[in-house]
Amino acid sequence: MIAAATRRGLGGSRILLSLAVLALAIALVFRSLAPTVPDMADDLPASIYDIAVKDIRGNDIKLSEYAGKVLLIVNVASQCGLTNSNYKELNVLYDKYRQKGLEILAFPCNQFASQEPGSNEDIQETVCTRFKAEFPIFDKINVNGKDAAPLFKYLKSQKGGFLGDGIKWNFTKFLVDKDGKVVGRYAPTTSPLKIENDIQKLLDATT
Repeated sequence: MIAAATRRGLGGSRILLSLAVLALAIALVFRSLAPTVPDMADDLPASIYDIAVKDIRGNDIKLSEYAGKVLLIVNVASQCGLTNSNYKELNVLYDKYRQKGLEILAFPCNQFASQEPGSNEDIQETVCTRFKAEFPIFDKINVNGKDAAPLFKYLKSQKGGFLGDGIKWNFTKFLVDKDGKVVGRYAPTTSPLKIENDIQKLLDATT
């Protein structure tokens, strides 16, 4: 009986050890998806409305132009396994809520498996022709590392992510309320339609 109990104890220890090793391996995989170079600036803006970006044609756009609107900000890619479903559902949200105050801001990024390799002209053609997107598309940017766009540095500083603040993959989504506060961050695998209730609450809220 003692021997059997000992064997059971050893078996349980091996299982716990295996689970610990598996958890560590998963953590390391997720950490490897994003660059490890620190990208948080010490002089982050006080508000998202202090940030300016460039649209897909190179025009300067102040995010203060979107004050009073609910924003869904997404890093996008044209050749990702998540591309078709995300663009389809983002289009649904935009068609349904744009007149109620929702703006979807899409930022192409080539940092994840080089899945947005084209020029701005190529991206615009693909997004407008293939995916029929009508929401604003912006200049291609980096979202991680020392060259990360100021907007995404700011977003990450306001809403950290799982296993580090870095963007893990294409189609990470940030939700911003009418006052410019970053209130939600959603994983790449989160369906845009799963965010619909959160968007509705922000649109219905009074400021």
